[in-house]
Amino acid sequence: MRAPTSDLPVVLDDVSLGAGGTRLIDRASLTIAPGAPTLIVGPNGAGKTSLLRLCMGLAAPSSGRITWGGRIDRAPSRRAIVFQRPVMLRRSAAANLGFALGQAGVPRRDRAKRIASLLDRVGLADLAQRPARRLSGGEQQRLALARALARDPELLLLDEPTASLDPAATRSVEEIVLNAAQSGIKIVMTTHDLGQVRRLAGDVIFLLRGGVCERRPVGDFLDNPAMPETVAFLRGDLVI
Repeated sequence: MRAPTSDLPVVLDDVSLGAGGTRLIDRASLTIAPGAPTLIVGPNGAGKTSLLRLCMGLAAPSSGRITWGGRIDRAPSRRAIVFQRPVMLRRSAAANLGFALGQAGVPRRDRAKRIASLLDRVGLADLAQRPARRLSGGEQQRLALARALARDPELLLLDEPTASLDPAATRSVEEIVLNAAQSGIKIVMTTHDLGQVRRLAGDVIFLLRGGVCERRPVGDFLDNPAMPETVAFLRGDLVI
């Protein structure tokens, strides 16, 4: 019997990404392996979203090499991504999940049970039949997380999932993220919130001008940064 395919580790080897004459990612080399959440920070335009898109396989590098579990095939096996402003289908919350489960190849006879479990997991069981586009911003983000979890990912990429949410909604999303991490899912998440970094991260990647300026365990990154650019960023200075 063949061993199940894994998408981990994700290995970027001297990867660059360009678009329209602009270099979005500049010779980045790093490994995303199983473990505690990895949070990505950096100033606007540093390349955070571009890095997630590369890790998901939504963008091909201009140079360098990316492998997923040792494979060069970009087709996702067990990875999912949630963007800052997810698009909701014009159907109920439950039907959004039914569509995601269908895309993931889950047999129709098994979907109702999985839908109920996923809605409960993200605290939306009471809103199963509400049109997804009538949910609040925080509820839509939780539904987007449920759709991603429907793929049974081992790698979940999150692009500033709480950027436009109030504190209560942010706390709900963070709880889902932490529970997913505790279940063994590798979380890679971008954020501008250093408090969120301290609450969620196992390690931190600091991007600057498309390159990996520093990567350290969260305590060392926040309390004892190695690079002067990191010190300036944590102090709130403009770093470009």
